[in-house]
Amino acid sequence: MNKLLSLLRTNARLSNAQLAVMLNTTEADIEAQIKALEKQGLIKGYLTILDEHQIDQAPVHAMIELKVVPMKEFGFQDIANRVCALENVDSVYLMAGDYDLAVFVKGKTMQEVATFVAKRLATLDSVLSTNTHFILNKYKEDGILLDGGSVQDVRTTLKSE
Repeated sequence: MNKLLSLLRTNARLSNAQLAVMLNTTEADIEAQIKALEKQGLIKGYLTILDEHQIDQAPVHAMIELKVVPMKEFGFQDIANRVCALENVDSVYLMAGDYDLAVFVKGKTMQEVATFVAKRLATLDSVLSTNTHFILNKYKEDGILLDGGSVQDVRTTLKSE
């Protein structure tokens, strides 16, 4: 991964001026590089990681494993596209092992997620079976430790040790 992408991955809130100083270049060069990366689709978006323990009525998260029958000529892409289009779905990954797809979803309650799995996911053509895992606590997300209300960058913590 190039240095600009690495810096943005660690902290997407760095300004173009800060990035320019860190990379020994100009703000205009940084702006052009970022626009080019966005245009080519390498940068898909910018996210904020929340410590949901501090949010009233935080959403319920679950990981659902799907065993599916891949479509002839389309493989897993067709079923993955249909799963991605569902409203409660946050992420979909093709994986090796007993199940084919890992689907991360969120809902307001466990019952809402369970109903979503039973009525929306399990009933899709090509889905043979599901296995639902409710996420009870998040300790680390995208390299960021979520530690009882304080957020620490893992890389910074490890460097200081």
